Formats: sequence, structure tokens, C-alpha cells
Amino acid sequence: MRNLMKLSAIALLVASVSACVVGPDYQSPTKVADIHVGSTYQSADKLQSWWQAFDDVALNELISEALAQNRTLAQAQANVERAYAVFRDANNDLLPKGSLDAGYQASENATVSSADNEVVSRGYTTGGNLSWDLDLFGKIRRAAEAAQANAQQAEMLWQDAQLQLISQVASSYGDYRGAQLRLVVAEQNLHNLEQSRGIVLARLEAGMASELELAQIDVQLHQVQAAVPGYRTALLTAEATLSALLAKQPGQLKITTAPHLPGLKQPVALVDGENYLRYRADVAVAERALAASTAQIGVATADLYPSLSVRGFLGFVSGPGLNLNGDSQSWFVAPTLSWQAADLGSVKARIRQADASTQMALAQFEQQVFTALNEMQLSLNSYNLSREQQLSTERQWQASNKALNIVRDRYKAGTVGFLALLDAEREQLRARDQLAVLQQQSFNRLVAIYRSFGGAIAL
Repeated sequence: MRNLMKLSAIALLVASVSACVVGPDYQSPTKVADIHVGSTYQSADKLQSWWQAFDDVALNELISEALAQNRTLAQAQANVERAYAVFRDANNDLLPKGSLDAGYQASENATVSSADNEVVSRGYTTGGNLSWDLDLFGKIRRAAEAAQANAQQAEMLWQDAQLQLISQVASSYGDYRGAQLRLVVAEQNLHNLEQSRGIVLARLEAGMASELELAQIDVQLHQVQAAVPGYRTALLTAEATLSALLAKQPGQLKITTAPHLPGLKQPVALVDGENYLRYRADVAVAERALAASTAQIGVATADLYPSLSVRGFLGFVSGPGLNLNGDSQSWFVAPTLSWQAADLGSVKARIRQADASTQMALAQFEQQVFTALNEMQLSLNSYNLSREQQLSTERQWQASNKALNIVRDRYKAGTVGFLALLDAEREQLRARDQLAVLQQQSFNRLVAIYRSFGGAIAL
């Protein structure tokens, strides 16, 4: 009973000493310059649903399948599990470790004494071994703190991987639909040029047009035909990208709905007073990296002080007879105190390394904040300008289409010359193809808004 009380007193003493944790306590930066950052990362509610605002069945199916099948996302998720396992392992180092062992040993001539010549000794050992590294100055706790920050960082990277995957699928879908749309436009333009060529040919046969006019309209026709392989290449490229993102083999991707580029039924809206930086996983990842680096300062600083470990055994040690009784019972306790007194210069160098790494992590965090803010603003401005350009081009195409119909009728009636028809054809072709390009651009820039705002834009 007296021994038990002594052990309890020693345990309380050790626990009180172990309450000391060296190194700086981490505080998440809430401001960078005059920018309010906030301290808590939050995955946006719309992260897993924002694309549904497009009401596009094919896009919904592609993203759902990508989230289930993409191997890079699976890798990121496995990395989260690995990082938390590392944290649990580091955190368990605070507790005593033990094992149950049973061993047998045989030896001959165990000493140089002549009395031991040709003497064979045998013995059995069985019992429990215990080891405990007492965390007097918080080295283990700081290491666990760093491991936890790394695990949280891995989880945020997984969230960011989902956002990036969804954005990549949506952008590639926009590229796919854009290439399809340009092919449709090219086919429509070829049909229109064939109509104009038929008019020129009829006038040529009637002696009212020249071979030059027919050759010039053929130039337009072949120019459009020459652009078609480029559109098909863009279509194949987008298909290959989507197939890779969905973990499909070549030729397995099927998108059966009619070619079109989805759009929103209402404009993008920002919530007044909302701090969208908290939805940026990359900012949160940089902040967790800073937390881990700060904890490593404590890990390095703890080596300035002594460390205490305890090793012990409780069991039985017997000879060949394997008699497990009170006479063969054995135990030992071996506390060890160690101190790197002769290598304090190296310890201080490691502290300076950890401090410099923390300063680097802080600079990286601050830079990430500025990068995120500018990306968000740029995405909004780019989308708004793209929409303005698209609306102007739509009006231009409508006007050029009307002008072409008028010129074609007048050329057929012989009231305008061939050059007027040629110019009208060229302008209509250019405006319609440019409109298809801008429709794709507007869609992709809209996707960029959601990506830069962490999927937190309200619709």
C-alpha cells in the first residue's frame, strides 16, 4: 500500500512538471495588412451543388460520376486518412507503451572463468515490458499539434480537390459543347454558302456573273471547310479530358443530349458583408501549414532541456525448470535522464531553422490571401466583360444575318454587285463563329467565378 502511494505521488509530480510546454502558442492570423481574413475555414454549402443552377442533365451526370470515379480525388481522400493516422500515432506517444514478451536463452561458456567451461545455461523470461517518455517540456505535444495541423491541411486539400475537379469537369464540358456549337455553326455557314454559290452559278449560266465571282465564293466555302478539322480536334480534346476526369477509357464517354451551352436564369449575386476568403481552401491550407511550422518551433526548443524516460519490467525469470512462482518473480525500473548539453549549438540551429520556416509559412499565407482576393475580383470582372462582349456580338450577328438576307435577294435581282454579297457572307460567318466562341468563354468564366469563390456564390 505504501509503495502504491509513493507511485501515485511520483505520477502526480511528473504530471505537474509535464504541464510545461515550450515554444510559442499558435494564434491564427485574422488580419493581413488591412484585410480581415477570419480564422475558420468553412466548406461552402453549395460546393456540391452549385452547377445544378445550370439545369443541365448531362453536366449533372458528368460531375456526379467524376466525384465517384476520379482517381486523383480518391488519392486526396486516402491522404486524409493517412494524415489522421499519423496524428493519432503522434498523439499516442504521450501514453506509456508496453508489450508482453516471452523469451528463452541458452548459452555455453557464458564467462571467461574456467569454472564455466562447457557449462550450458538455459533460462526463460516472461512478463510485461513498459516504456514511457515523459513529456516534461511538451516536445511530444508540439509534435502531435503539428501532426494535427497537417491532417487538417490534408482534409482541406481534399475539399479543394473536389472543387477543382468539379470546375475542371464543368470547364471541359464547356469546351466540349463549344466545339460542338462551332461545328454546328460551320455546317450552317456551309449551307448558307452553298445557297449563295447556287445563286452565283445560276447567274453565271445566265451570263450575268463571271468565273471570278464563282471562284471567290468557293474561297469562302473552302475556308469554312478548312476550319472544321480544328473544331473536331477541339471536340476530341475536350472528350479526352472528360474521359480522364471520369476515369473512363477512350471511346467510353457518351454525351447524347443536343449541343448547347448552359446558362444561368438569373445573374450572379454576392452577399453583402460576406467574407468569401473563409471558403478558400488554399488560404486555409496555407494557414494550417503556418500552424504546423509554429508547433515545430516547440519541438526543436524542447531539446534545450533534459528529457526523462522510464523503462520497466514485471514478470518471471527462471531456469530450465520453468517454475513460475514467487521465487522466480522479477521486476526492474530504470529511469533515464538525458540532456544534449554537449550539442546545444545544433539544437539552437534547429530552433532557428524552425523559426525561419515559420516566417516562410507566414509569408506564404499572406501571399495566398492577396492572390485569392485578386483571383476573385478578376473572375467577376472577366465574366462581366465577357457577357457584355457576348451581348454585343449577338446583336452584331443578328444585324449581319439580316444584312446578308437583304444583299442576297438584291444580288439575285441584280441590283447589287457580287462584292457586296461576298462581304455580307464574310461578316455573317465571322459574327456567328465569334458568338459561339464568346458563349463558350462566358460559360467557362462563370465556372471560374465559382472556383475562385470556393463554390460559395449565391444564385
